[in-house]
Amino acid sequence: MSKIKVALIGAGGKMGCRLVDNFLKYDQYQVDCVEIGERGIQNLAQRGVLTTGAEVTVPEADVVILAVPDVTIGQISQEIIPQMKANALVMTLDPAAPLDGVIAHREDLGYVIAHPCHPSIFNWEPTEEAFRDFYGGISAKQSIVVALMHGSEEHYQLGEKVSQDMYAPIKDTHRITLEQMAILEPAMVETLAQTCMEVVKEGYDRIVALGVPEAAARDFVLGHLRIQIAVLFKEVNGTFSDAAYKISKRAKPLLFRDGWQKIFEMDDIKEQVRDITNK
Repeated sequence: MSKIKVALIGAGGKMGCRLVDNFLKYDQYQVDCVEIGERGIQNLAQRGVLTTGAEVTVPEADVVILAVPDVTIGQISQEIIPQMKANALVMTLDPAAPLDGVIAHREDLGYVIAHPCHPSIFNWEPTEEAFRDFYGGISAKQSIVVALMHGSEEHYQLGEKVSQDMYAPIKDTHRITLEQMAILEPAMVETLAQTCMEVVKEGYDRIVALGVPEAAARDFVLGHLRIQIAVLFKEVNGTFSDAAYKISKRAKPLLFRDGWQKIFEMDDIKEQVRDITNK
């Protein structure tokens, strides 16, 4: 059986290196790494990996993975995608640029987006290494979401297989649409969840500044966050105290203005991704 030829664009970056580390575990891939940044080239050299020019590897690749920043992916795709052979597969790692329409389009190519869910805070991992694999892709199991933006079912199946290997070890693979992926990220996990967590961290810093011992504050806050998430997401058969429900009801209108849910409307999501893809 012939190997799947993969051109990994931006192979020496943070995400690119994680994918390289996983691809090196498999014999069924011929992965050519494209990287022009000096730091990225050094990152690959530390792994014993040499770089290849895009003009050499892209025309022969079955799969081209654009592992580059959102602000540059549009321009880079305009250079890379015209070089691809017909019926090959373009893969991106985030829905922002595809939804914003900045990825170069060809009717004769397939387009798949694949994004990691990252290991759940409720993952049970048997080793310290796996437990501390917070990003995933090393030893902790994580689920992934995969979307077919354009192309055939064969393109999707190839993209799903590549995704499962480059993000391994995998728990579950969820097939969703591009729009649904954008609802998840940026809207849910960045616009909402990350922002809320940043506010929680600001509150944590504030109470430490007010004199609460930092060790006590850390244990208290992180312990409560875990049980609060467990209750809300039904990981445990429990509820909050009556007092806790009363205080959260009082606090919500103080912390959130009416209509904040508009962040999940597609018009607003498109504004979010436009902010991401524009320099």
